[in-house]
Amino acid sequence: CQHCHGKSKDRVLNVHHKESRKTGGDSPGNLVTLCETCHKGYHEGRIQLKLTPNKSYRHASFMGIMRWYVYNSLKELYPEVSMTFGYITKNSRIRNNIEKAHSADAYCISGNLNAKRIDEIYNQAFKRKHNRQIHKANFLKGGRKKLNQSAYEVKGFRLFDHVRYMDEECFIFGRRTSGYFDLRKLDGSVVHRSASFKEIKLLKRQSTILIERKGCNGVLLS
Repeated sequence: CQHCHGKSKDRVLNVHHKESRKTGGDSPGNLVTLCETCHKGYHEGRIQLKLTPNKSYRHASFMGIMRWYVYNSLKELYPEVSMTFGYITKNSRIRNNIEKAHSADAYCISGNLNAKRIDEIYNQAFKRKHNRQIHKANFLKGGRKKLNQSAYEVKGFRLFDHVRYMDEECFIFGRRTSGYFDLRKLDGSVVHRSASFKEIKLLKRQSTILIERKGCNGVLLS
């Protein structure tokens, strides 16, 4: 809440127009978030809003323009498409006691809260296959620079290969020519910082888009 900054303990946020919608419109500079308590109190004349001066909303305005372009383009293809906003999603999540997670947001955005949720979610990450920095930043003795790139393939494994280590699926996030690998989950959590190539098994070759399947409890599924 931009007025009480959370002092009311009201977790439900409303969007308030500083000027009326008729005169100020729905531009980002005319909108402010207020908790439901302060919003109601203002319109009932019980409080005067204390708001900080406007910041630049150039990027927000640009995204607003792009949003409408995407929305109108989709509307032409799929007439049933409708617009929603983050505060609506949050309100729906709080009122229905749904956990805060990206998958939960997607569930709330669908508007069908009576639907049975699946027991698994998919995490995706975009990873480049090569480090474009050719040399290390620091100089070695003699003014030489050390290469910043390992061999494309080390002991039969490549960067971001999907592998299994000790019955746990993970990805190769780092490698050394000696055959030891930095293994991690897709969210960056460490499985092993220096696992030998003899202890890991290749499941799937690297790709630009990495996919990890998890249960709703966060446990990785094979």
